[in-house]
Amino acid sequence: MPDPSPAATLLFLREEDLRQGVELLYFATRDFAAECDAILEEHELGRPHHLALHFIARQPQITVSTLVELTALSKQSLGRVLDLLIRRTLVNQRPGPNDRRQRLLTLTPAGAALEKTLSDRQRARIARAYRDAGAAAVDGFRKVLLGLVASPQDRRRFERPTDAGPRR
Repeated sequence: MPDPSPAATLLFLREEDLRQGVELLYFATRDFAAECDAILEEHELGRPHHLALHFIARQPQITVSTLVELTALSKQSLGRVLDLLIRRTLVNQRPGPNDRRQRLLTLTPAGAALEKTLSDRQRARIARAYRDAGAAAVDGFRKVLLGLVASPQDRRRFERPTDAGPRR
């Protein structure tokens, strides 16, 4: 099969295709979060709580300041989220070993169980979509998502050895 012409390869940049991409992203985000929203609602929690649980699970002993950076929540908002998670015994907080002002966060067994329930749902949804789309589409999707991430620092979190060019 011949390579498509340069003009044909840019057809996806038409206005309608771009608008459809934005709309698909809205619907995908809504549906991706919906199952978790129902579970969170049962616990009288919201998406910011889920976000905190996710990152604490991914990085046990995470500092509050790092969690602020990752979630882009204000310190005040994150403080309210963490206060509730700690009161509900979903998250433990302890001072840092070298700097007592530092607060290190870990999930309790109940917090880990809730986070696992939520992430299992999301991973199953992603796995189904990945299986249906195939490897090439998954790679393209990953590249599109990386292109939507504004911060170079955040993009670097997802670099693979083949993604990273020469380091200087």
